[in-house]
Amino acid sequence: MKLNILFINDVHGYLEAHPELFYDETGEVVETAGGYAHIAGIVDAIRKDNPNTLLFDGGDTLHGTKPLVASKGEAVVPILNALKINALVGHWDFAFSPNHLKHLEKYLEFPILGCNVYNKEGMHFLKPSLMLEQGGIKIGVIGICAMIVDKVMPEKMSEGLKFTTGKEEVQMYIKELKAEGADIIVLLSHNGFPQDFQLLKEINGVDICLSAHTHNRIYKPIEVNGAQMIQCGCHGAFVGNLKLELENKQIKHINYELIKVDASTPKNEKVLQLVNEALKPFKDIKEHIVGSSNQTLHRYTTLNSTMDELLLEAIAHSTNTNIAFSNGWRYGAPIPKGPITENDLYNITPMNPPISTVELTGSEIRDMLEENLERTFCSDPFGQMGGYVKRCVGIQVNMRIENPTGHRIQELFFKGKHIDPKSTYLVSFVTMQGVPKKYGKNRKEHDKKAIEAMKEYLQERPDFKPSNSAVFRLV
Repeated sequence: MKLNILFINDVHGYLEAHPELFYDETGEVVETAGGYAHIAGIVDAIRKDNPNTLLFDGGDTLHGTKPLVASKGEAVVPILNALKINALVGHWDFAFSPNHLKHLEKYLEFPILGCNVYNKEGMHFLKPSLMLEQGGIKIGVIGICAMIVDKVMPEKMSEGLKFTTGKEEVQMYIKELKAEGADIIVLLSHNGFPQDFQLLKEINGVDICLSAHTHNRIYKPIEVNGAQMIQCGCHGAFVGNLKLELENKQIKHINYELIKVDASTPKNEKVLQLVNEALKPFKDIKEHIVGSSNQTLHRYTTLNSTMDELLLEAIAHSTNTNIAFSNGWRYGAPIPKGPITENDLYNITPMNPPISTVELTGSEIRDMLEENLERTFCSDPFGQMGGYVKRCVGIQVNMRIENPTGHRIQELFFKGKHIDPKSTYLVSFVTMQGVPKKYGKNRKEHDKKAIEAMKEYLQERPDFKPSNSAVFRLV
């Protein structure tokens, strides 16, 4: 018996084909990739070849671009239903509140799983697991939502909920599903590659781990304690295809292909129509050119980001500050060299947050950055709290990534001199992830929002030229 398990993760609302960053011998290259019409075409072809095919979505699905934020995720629901997905887990999918996620689930023709999400009464907020059957084979599926939702994300995302790592729950549901006759156990997780790797080392019984959140492009399954783990990049640029051969209900052989989603892949016309319908109200911002860049802008690197440099220079200019901070977001398709559209700006910050200022001491800036570095590079995977290093302009950080907690920053500079721990600095930022509430005083939210600030900045400086000077430097 042959079973195909297909997987997509971290599409982040990119409904149609879009610029995507790849690498060759020359370095970074931008190509057109992704789009649900092509994803659906790939899925159709594989299902036609083998009816015993399952499709899973690793989450970060209901949020991430202007059409999804404007519709609070509703725009993508008909598209997901047309794909006939078997199960979903979540992270940014909670962005519009837990109650709204439950509202969306009523219209989804498949379950959202989360064995590690509890309400105030200690009951599961989502269905923890699922039993599927294909060709006489029973497949037990356990879902994990991102453990960080109630720890570092905006408070409204976890209102009334508690998120655990999932360690205890997964082991319990493996036992339960096995007792119900599961032949294969699939772990569908949005905790991230480091966390999933560690979890698989600590538990027994998982056959397949479909990992998400950290945007890894895994071209060959990674075996951990008998489990085969994959992850498929981001923005819908790839579909993972696990081809399992079974004898006597046991996996005997696995082939895997990470399929690049581009114009060479088939296209589903029904899904294309649904995508076009969803995008119709946003045609104007896709065509409205607001500036240009002399190089590709992206945020695909852990330490520094040309894309976020545009955002931060704009909010610093808007507030007349020298230092600015934002979160180390992973999502956001690259902006190729050339014209910048208003839609590109929404891809940088689809939620269009207000700009704020706050007074921080030099000591607080150092403490905040050390905390962020620990959350990014913690030696315990479950201490890593998602995202890349905090994005900054106006300062320079010389750091040693291998140093222990609280001692990674070697030198911290402002205007070429060491920051004075006792001096106060007015800084600008966007979102509580930019500067957490516990830091600073005289916090003020301004009337202007991020998109307006970037548009005004590009009106004055229509040809944006990233400085290419690294804020964070490994020494």
